Amino acid sequence: MNQHLRPTSLPATTRAAEGLARRRWSVAEIEAMVAEGIILEDERFELIGGEAVPMSGRGIPHEVVKAALQQYWFPRIVGSPIDLITETTLRVGQDEFYEPDFLFWPRSIPLKDLAADTALLIVEVADTSLRYDLGTKADIYSRLGLCELWVINANTLVTTVHRGPQPTRYASVESKQPNERIEPSLAPSLAVTLGTLDLG
Repeated sequence: MNQHLRPTSLPATTRAAEGLARRRWSVAEIEAMVAEGIILEDERFELIGGEAVPMSGRGIPHEVVKAALQQYWFPRIVGSPIDLITETTLRVGQDEFYEPDFLFWPRSIPLKDLAADTALLIVEVADTSLRYDLGTKADIYSRLGLCELWVINANTLVTTVHRGPQPTRYASVESKQPNERIEPSLAPSLAVTLGTLDLG
């Protein structure tokens, strides 16, 4: 939070209005507040149905797995028709945006035109946010038409693969062990066996 506008002793989040109506924010309003310095650019939150939801802190396992996957995947997309960006803001509506760990999409689509239903794969690496990523977030991605979502447990390397988006949840949800090869349905060149990665 912007320290000259709020005391450091004031908590960043609250549940005081639980069960009560809250002001709904739009993506444009949030972006305007960032531009004016009211919200700092490095604050990590997602906008879900107009509510600013702080993202869980990232532990060491999360960062180790993410770094290993970056080293594995970036060389594999060079010269391919697939593009990759990490921790980007995926705007999916007037009052929703998300910040996936890995987002793959066809290079032919400009990033500004990318939507969840045109992405090839989203990968979320989770430690403290595992329950949220497997529940609420997976259901949201399914509703948005994302064809494939992986949620990697950073502590165990078990990956939950979601396919077949439906209006409420994915039709297929399958757990993959670290020694199993996982191949994205629309991007087989990105196949990976997590247990073979160099996790330092």
